[in-house]
Amino acid sequence: MSDAVPTDTAASALTTRKVPLRERIPVISQLRMSVGLQRGMLVAGLVITAIFIITAIFAPWIAPYGFAQRSVDGVDFGTQQPPNPINLLGTTVSGFDVLSRTIWGAQTAILVIIAAVAFSIFLGIFLGLVSGYFGGWLDRVLVVICDAIYAFPSLLLAIVMSIVISKGQSTLLGGILSAAIAITVVFVPQYFRVIRAEVVRVKAEPFVESARVIGVPTARILVRHVLRNSTRSLPVVVTLNASEALLTLAGLGFLGFGIEATAAAEWGYDLNRSVADVSSGIWWTAIPPGLAIVLVVLGITLVGESLNDLSDPRLRRRRSAAKSTKSAKSAKSATSAKASNRDAVTDATPTTSGPSPTSTPGGAS
Repeated sequence: MSDAVPTDTAASALTTRKVPLRERIPVISQLRMSVGLQRGMLVAGLVITAIFIITAIFAPWIAPYGFAQRSVDGVDFGTQQPPNPINLLGTTVSGFDVLSRTIWGAQTAILVIIAAVAFSIFLGIFLGLVSGYFGGWLDRVLVVICDAIYAFPSLLLAIVMSIVISKGQSTLLGGILSAAIAITVVFVPQYFRVIRAEVVRVKAEPFVESARVIGVPTARILVRHVLRNSTRSLPVVVTLNASEALLTLAGLGFLGFGIEATAAAEWGYDLNRSVADVSSGIWWTAIPPGLAIVLVVLGITLVGESLNDLSDPRLRRRRSAAKSTKSAKSAKSATSAKASNRDAVTDATPTTSGPSPTSTPGGAS
């Protein structure tokens, strides 16, 4: 009896061991699982995304001038000036510094992305949770509405919402909110579908049925049991939608439905203003904002695709099988090497012939 106590204690300790926080963070845990080219893609995406975030946060200190500044010390920058010591990447057709507007544009982009993704997650999770758990006529109505919204082209729907909200252009706060709301309307159906499908699956699990039987309140079941087990794929959707939000924001600005130039720097608007410059050989007004859009979208997409691949159970099984095969081959090689060494030692040991030194001659006792 005394020997069973430590065993039970050890077993309970193993079952109650908490997973470290670093292993529960989606990106960190996936980074530990990644190998080879997949790890390289994830690291490259994280580096690009980190540079984008740092640039957006420290834009007021990194940018040499303000996003709407046209002069310094009473001297105008001039319009469409090539790169020079004062304006390292030249000036735009409106007389703004290209480098400063490119850096400030990162701040505008990240604000819109955060607002749009936050609104989309809140509405999508709430609607998907209610629709998938309760079902009935409410589920059918919400599914039809989200399918109808999802059928519209995303950029066209964002343009319509931008016109309705802010008449096409607005100040910094109004422009960010209008762009975020326009993008939110486009993204809510995606979160709704993901959460609803997971809720429909989770609500049929035995632990949810047990909670209902013992009389746990519905709100507690939704939050504690259903929601916690239905949001595992959200980090992947968030990263992929962040790049889509940036492209939608750039599309709105390029078509003239974004934020005013004097209210904030926006990459899509700067690209729109530089289209006519390209045919005249003025390349410095289009390349910086265009390259910024490409790099940020590439970085976020690399992170999203890597997380998507690493969260796929089929790929995890393949990776585990490959590791098992590799381990088996290594063990077999090690066993073969040990056997070869043993044979070599046996062959190298000299053998003696004749009677043993300990034997008695003539068999005398």
